[in-house]
Amino acid sequence: MGRTHLSRRRPTLTEHPSGGATSAGAAREPPLQAFYYANLVQFACNHARRFVLRRGDTAILRWISIGVLFLGLLLVVFQLIQYSRLRSAYPAGTVIAGVPVAGLNRQQTAERLIQAYSMPVEMRYGDAVVQIKPSVAGFKLDVESMLAAADQQRISLPFWNAFWGFLWNQLPEPAEIPLRAETSDERLRAYLRDEVATRYDKSPSPAQPVPGSSSFSPGKPGTVLDLNRAVILVTDAMRNPTRRVVNLTYSIQNPTRPSFPNLQVMMQQVLSVNEFEGLAEIYLLDIQTGQEINFAWNAGEIIAPGIAFTAASTMKIPIMISTFRRLDEPSPANITSLMESMIELSENDPADRLMEEVIDNRLGPLAVTEDLQKMGYESTFMAGFFYPGAALLRDYDTPANSRTDVSAEPDRYNQTTPVEAGMLLNDLYQCASTGGGTFAAVFPGQISQSECRLMISYLTKNRIAVLIEAGVPEGVQVAHKHGWLTDPADGLIHTISDAAIVYTPGGNFIFVIYLYDQEQLLFDPANALVASITQSIYNYYNLAGQ
Repeated sequence: MGRTHLSRRRPTLTEHPSGGATSAGAAREPPLQAFYYANLVQFACNHARRFVLRRGDTAILRWISIGVLFLGLLLVVFQLIQYSRLRSAYPAGTVIAGVPVAGLNRQQTAERLIQAYSMPVEMRYGDAVVQIKPSVAGFKLDVESMLAAADQQRISLPFWNAFWGFLWNQLPEPAEIPLRAETSDERLRAYLRDEVATRYDKSPSPAQPVPGSSSFSPGKPGTVLDLNRAVILVTDAMRNPTRRVVNLTYSIQNPTRPSFPNLQVMMQQVLSVNEFEGLAEIYLLDIQTGQEINFAWNAGEIIAPGIAFTAASTMKIPIMISTFRRLDEPSPANITSLMESMIELSENDPADRLMEEVIDNRLGPLAVTEDLQKMGYESTFMAGFFYPGAALLRDYDTPANSRTDVSAEPDRYNQTTPVEAGMLLNDLYQCASTGGGTFAAVFPGQISQSECRLMISYLTKNRIAVLIEAGVPEGVQVAHKHGWLTDPADGLIHTISDAAIVYTPGGNFIFVIYLYDQEQLLFDPANALVASITQSIYNYYNLAGQ
C-alpha cells in the first residue's frame, strides 16, 4: 500500500492585538481568555501531527489527542471552580445602601452594612457635641431585603449562560441597591427634645439695671433648638453611611427685659440718686400686658400711693373728653380752635369757654366731675372755673384728700391722683384703638372712635421738649398734658406734673408723674428728674436702642 501523505498546509494565522492569533476570516475577535485556549489546542495539534509524520505511529497521536482533551477539560474545570467562587460573592462595582461590597459574600456583606449604619451620628449644637446611636432613634436596617435584591440581580442569568459569558470575559453589570430602613420620627424627636434641647438650650439672661443710671446692662441671648429641622438633618445622617456629622440649627432668643418689679426699683434708684426730698407719686401702665407700677415717695421713703395732687392743666384732659361727649361730628371750627389752644398751648381761658359753651354755662366744672364719677373716678374732680376769682362751686371730699398721713396741699378747685389720671388716659387709648372700653360702656354712642383718635392727636401736638418728652428720643410720639402753676401766695412753683401715652418701637406705655415740694420745686432739677425716670422706662422697653 502506498503511504498516505498528510497535508503540511497550516492554517493562516493573524496576530491578535493582545498577542494571540486566530484564523483569518473570523467573524469577531474573541477575548484574550478564549484566544489562549484556542492557540493552546492548535499548538498541541500541530506538534502531534509533526510527531506522527515523523514516527508514523497513529496510536501515539490518539494518546496525545486524549491528553489534549483531558488538559482542556482540566482548564474548563478550573475556570468553572473560579467562576463558582466568583458567583458566590458580589461582583465588582456592587454597592448596597451606599456601601461597596464587591468580592464579599452574603454574610460579610451583612456585617459590613450593619457596621456602617450602626456608627453613631455626631450632632453639633453650638459648642456642644452629642453622639446618638441610630437604634436609640428607632433606626432599623432592613438587611435581608437589600441582600435579597442584590442576590436577585447577581444570579439573574442562568448559571451556564453566565459561565459562558465569564469565559468570554463578559461580566455582569454592577448592582446598586438603595437603602431600605425604618426610622421613627417620634422617637427621634423625643430624644432631641429630652436629651439635647433640655440640656443644651440656653435661656436668655435678662438685662439688669445699672445702679445710679437710667440704663440697663445688656443681657445674653439664648438659643432654642429647631426640633423640626433637627429631625430631618439627623434622619438624613442616619441614612448616609459616610456623612455622620450634623450641625444642628437653632434660633437665637434676644435677651429678655428685666422684670417689672426691677423697673420699679430702678425708678426708685433714680429718685434716690437725684436726692429728691419732696413728695412724688408715679403710675406706669404696660398697655400690652396690663402690668402696673404705682408707688409714692416721700423724702426718700416709699409710702402708699393714692395721694391727692393739684391737677392744674392735666385737668384739661377730662374737660376735653366731656366736651367731645356733647359734640356732634364734625366739630365746629370755633370749638376746634378752642380745643387746640387749650391742649396745644395749655391756655386756661379756652378751657373755661369750652365748659361754658359746650358743657354747661354755669356748672361746667361740676358736669365734668359728674362724667368722671360715672366712669368710676372718685378722687378726680373740678370744682370751679380756671379764671382768677372764680367761685368754688362745690367742696369735694375724696379718698385721696382725706388721707392724714401725707398731703401735697392740693387745690380745692381741681384735684386728681396719678393712678386715676393714668387710667383715664388708658380709657382714651382703648377707645382710639378698638372703639370700646369705658367710654363705650358708660357713654354708648356719645364718644366715637374717630373722636378719641382726634383727642389723642391734640395731645401729641402738645410739644414742649421738657418733662416726659425730654426723656425719649426725638421722633417718639408722646400724647400728653403737662401741668404746673405758680402759687399766688409766694410766687413759687410747688407742683409739677405730666401725664402721657408714649408710643415706642418696643411697646406702648402710659406714664404719669406728680411732684410736690412744700418749700419750692425748682423747675430745672424737677425737669431733669422726670426726664431721667422717663428715659429709664423707655430703655426698659427698647433695650437695643438705649
